[in-house]
Amino acid sequence: MMESLFRETDEKQESADFGIADDVQEQSALPLAREETMGRGAVPTRDDEAAPVPGQVETSRALALTDVIAPRTNPGEALIRLAYRMGVPGHALAAPFRRPTPLRVLATVESPVTGDRMAGTALRAGHFLVHGVKLPIGQLDYESAGRLSPGLERAVHCFSWLYDLAASAPRADCVTVAERITSHWIAANPEPGKGPAWEVEHAGLRLMAWLIHAPLVLSGQDPALKPKLLAAIAETAAWLDRKAPRDGAGLGQIVGLAAVTAAGLLLPEGKPRRLFGEASLIRALGDLVGEDGGVLSRCPEAQMQAIAVLTDLLACYDAAGHEPPEALFVMRELLVPPLLSLRHGDGALGNWQGQGAVRADRVAALIEATGVRTRPLKDVQHWGFQRLRGGKTVVQFDAAPPPRARHARMGCASTLAFEMSDGLSRLIVNCGGAALAGGQVPARIGKGLRATAAHSTLVLDNANSTAVLLHGKLGKGAENVEVERQVVRKNGGEATRVEASHDGYAARFGLTHRRVLSLRGDGSELAGEDILLPVARKGKRGKIGLAIRFHLGRGVEAHLSEDGRGASLLLPDGGLWQFRLRGDGTGASEMALRCEDSLWVDGDGRPHATEQLVIEGLTSRGGGQFSWLLKKMG
Repeated sequence: MMESLFRETDEKQESADFGIADDVQEQSALPLAREETMGRGAVPTRDDEAAPVPGQVETSRALALTDVIAPRTNPGEALIRLAYRMGVPGHALAAPFRRPTPLRVLATVESPVTGDRMAGTALRAGHFLVHGVKLPIGQLDYESAGRLSPGLERAVHCFSWLYDLAASAPRADCVTVAERITSHWIAANPEPGKGPAWEVEHAGLRLMAWLIHAPLVLSGQDPALKPKLLAAIAETAAWLDRKAPRDGAGLGQIVGLAAVTAAGLLLPEGKPRRLFGEASLIRALGDLVGEDGGVLSRCPEAQMQAIAVLTDLLACYDAAGHEPPEALFVMRELLVPPLLSLRHGDGALGNWQGQGAVRADRVAALIEATGVRTRPLKDVQHWGFQRLRGGKTVVQFDAAPPPRARHARMGCASTLAFEMSDGLSRLIVNCGGAALAGGQVPARIGKGLRATAAHSTLVLDNANSTAVLLHGKLGKGAENVEVERQVVRKNGGEATRVEASHDGYAARFGLTHRRVLSLRGDGSELAGEDILLPVARKGKRGKIGLAIRFHLGRGVEAHLSEDGRGASLLLPDGGLWQFRLRGDGTGASEMALRCEDSLWVDGDGRPHATEQLVIEGLTSRGGGQFSWLLKKMG
């Protein structure tokens, strides 16, 4: 039932490349290959699969980027950077015996990052279009203290709408709209202050948008706007000089420092600011990204934003005629393969860490903008999303702990959940969409969409495997995840086998959850096992409620078998799969298979009514084993 999906968080727990075919490119982005050991009985893997990844996953392990590419510097530049950090004005360092140069944007940036043409067309028609919701331009409260939904708040204060507007029509047709919204915003926010508009991430994205799309907002018909906007650019850059280096780790700091660097490139006498921004940015990038290139928030949208920001910044270097630090190219190339690992057969992303299924065209456009040609991530130890592929079948498996509190953006208790697609059709999904709540997704269910029950995994006693807190944060729960991956021989063919376990239920229920997924090489069969193991040598007595949820993709029709232990799953494209609960596991005979309502959130923030299969019943607190099978029938 939907009630169990969107129930309140257990408070006790808080204390305790270019197209859809993504595996066809022939070379990797970086020569970072390392020796990999094979599991016992394993055979070599295909190019799009990872070698065995044994051991314990630590999602907080950051990358030492300076160990990969050391930034170029000399004593003079180091001295300028130190003086700027201490507060010496940039013009005093760049041209000490001259008057400050009048403020202007020095170059026109041709960024390959594009916006949403539909949203831009809506702006020209007089309203914002965010997550499927239309709001008139003239009726919005542009003040930082104004109360807007999170998605609209971000679009308005980050000026991401400038990208959408620029993608919708020739510049001359967009200038009037751009000036109108910009004038409203500056009038409502005349100076730096507090609130959402002055979060470092939002201010950084806003400054980048102003600099990159300067022709839209600085060369129009309103003579009073240009000096006001130039003053706002200067004030925002100076504010970020102070705030961004102290913002802590995360995407916000990266965005802020990238904007500082861009301002150093595109504003007069900016060399000291550029040198200061470059050095700080390269250090901060190592705190954002794990060793395999996945952002430590484990959020696909954050991964895309990081790629887009670096692509924009590199375009600023090109416009200004400066050679970028090699580390920025290295980092961008490192960020792309993890993102590709979360693409399904339709080219869109899976629903992970609160995001909807980001559209295939958005992903393809971003990868094309980078110019990076690569395969999906192979070594997935730190990014944590294991990818299994056989034939047209793709499986994504969350085999890592949730992000740490300081990295989480819209953290979800999704450990050991999986998604599965057959060609263009999604068979098993997660609900997703918590980060899009407030648009078409009601805000009141946003927290429920972050719960373990909103993911395709096992749930004990309707409790989350990791505590779901307010404002996207996570509490105690799954801390240790052990993973082993290998390719094995099975029934005369190959199968990719991933085994992972987490301790999210150990403290409360004395049980560890272990999940084993085995995908045949031709993609025709996914065998699964969910095992509960007692933490202590002697398990506890009694029974506990258990549910293993399989949320079905949009348009999948489920029909239960007469014996109540299986179901046929008809895909929108006519494909047929059979789900079967096997009865050979400890406690499996006491389980029943039911079909319940569910929902799935797409990449535009629209919720769709779907169904879910649920294996439900009582199991022994001493442990149990539950086997199931998904088999393609046609």
